[in-house]
Amino acid sequence: MNDFHPGRRRLLKMFGLGATATTAAILQADPVLAATLGYDEKTGISPTSYKAPEGLAKSTAAKQTALDWITANEHAITKLSDEVWQHAELSLREWNSSIAHAKLLKDHGFRIEWGPAGFPTAFVASYGAEGPVVGFNAEYDALPGLSQKKGVGRHDPLVHHYDAYGPTYGAGHGDAHNALGAGGTAAAIAVARAIHTNGLKARVKLFGSAGEEQLVGKAYAVKAGVYDGLDAFLDWHPFNITVPFWNTTSALISATFTFLGASGHGGTPLGNKSGLDGALLMATMSEYLREKNVAPSGRFHYAVINGGGAPNVTPDMCSIWFFVREGSPARAKVLYDKIVECGKAAAQASQTRMVHKFHSATWNLLANRTGAELLNDNMRQIGAPKFTEADHALAKAIQKSLGRPEVGMPTELTPLAPPAAAYTGGLATDTADISWQAPTAVLLAAAYPAGIPNHNWGATATAATNIGHQALLSAARYLAAGAIDLIEQPDLLDAMQQEYKDRTEGVDWVSMIPDGSQPPLYEPPAAFLEATGQTWPPEGVTWPVPPVVSMEQLGTTGPNLAPVT
Repeated sequence: MNDFHPGRRRLLKMFGLGATATTAAILQADPVLAATLGYDEKTGISPTSYKAPEGLAKSTAAKQTALDWITANEHAITKLSDEVWQHAELSLREWNSSIAHAKLLKDHGFRIEWGPAGFPTAFVASYGAEGPVVGFNAEYDALPGLSQKKGVGRHDPLVHHYDAYGPTYGAGHGDAHNALGAGGTAAAIAVARAIHTNGLKARVKLFGSAGEEQLVGKAYAVKAGVYDGLDAFLDWHPFNITVPFWNTTSALISATFTFLGASGHGGTPLGNKSGLDGALLMATMSEYLREKNVAPSGRFHYAVINGGGAPNVTPDMCSIWFFVREGSPARAKVLYDKIVECGKAAAQASQTRMVHKFHSATWNLLANRTGAELLNDNMRQIGAPKFTEADHALAKAIQKSLGRPEVGMPTELTPLAPPAAAYTGGLATDTADISWQAPTAVLLAAAYPAGIPNHNWGATATAATNIGHQALLSAARYLAAGAIDLIEQPDLLDAMQQEYKDRTEGVDWVSMIPDGSQPPLYEPPAAFLEATGQTWPPEGVTWPVPPVVSMEQLGTTGPNLAPVT
């Protein structure tokens, strides 16, 4: 979501297009931008005159069945969320969290297929045998360093790892994926209950997704065809407001650059070759790109992964992990190639060898206005999440701790509005690749205080409290209600699909992941494999992964000279 809405001409210029550019010019420059930022102009949608339609959402017996199921099972749904919050498992290692979701789904009649696209903690849960296929999403990975005690309004990590030289925090759900997964799972079960009770002809699929925080699981799964055959996909994400949207997101490329040198004593460094030098030089060189090579829609950021264990040992290996974001795949690739050149130059300057490892990549989101309007009408009828005085007090304490206005939780829905005239950068999601396969409707629900960013301890603090519970229960109701409308009103589903076809005309989706790429994986515990009926390694996966080893020679400072006496 962006608060900055500069004029269209200025934004086109930011993208390197002429200030008098038309939609046709955008299409010629970048068809993906035309499908996202250019589509509203093409269809006559104006931010100044837009009014969200009403009367799309219908009150029916089937919808009431779905909503009643959520109300009757609030405890089981929030219990799932809280359990996953407690596990706080990092990306691609969500052993307990994935099993918890699959168990609840299986208990309600879903068939579970484990390990799609080779990801052990991913699964596809299916219900129904005929009719349109509606997809839902569950993510359940936590983030490193965002441990926080629930319900505490100051920074107070639940897990603190002591180290005299470098203390760290444990993992935590600073993006509230515990709530996200429980909300999507609840919506899928509620729709399945309505199908069964009311004799509807439809199918439901819930996709348990691994490693969303690293934008890995869905990107590889879409490439492998796991999401083929969907008629519509409905998703939500925790946020600090409650609103549906049809904005786009960033396309993203993820890669690490490992610099290999020769180790030695820090006190006698001549001739040593430092991998850390290579990583730091790459970071510094890349910073010089920002002024003249990065548009307002572009981002890149990085983390040094293994910077050395002690200052008196020159590290012979160091990796730096980059995320590169832009408004479309083509634009992301241009910026990424410049980052790669910085890595090559850094290796030459530090006299190290660079090993470049691509991890994943995803397109920008192709949201659907028709789907957003349907969700909006259901949200308007159901109402905003209801927060207590204690919820507002906690929210204000967090806001005070983080220097934000002490306004508490939002009590109203944010009105649906068209996207800005162009995209000025921001978040990314691997749901984006799904959105280019099937019409996709997305909403946000307030799971943490207004003004607080995700990926912050403040989000972790509320994700397993009543604040997070109300967000996920509301999201489940919104998604389930929208899905029932699509099933019972085929014209709405047809409209979503027609918009999808219109937007994607002239755009051929091709995965940004090169053929033959092996995703980043971790070997599961034996108990997990046994519980899920999987074997290791998955088909097509090389395991163990060949190690990266420095074989570099020490440097020289010139010929040995006789000592001076």
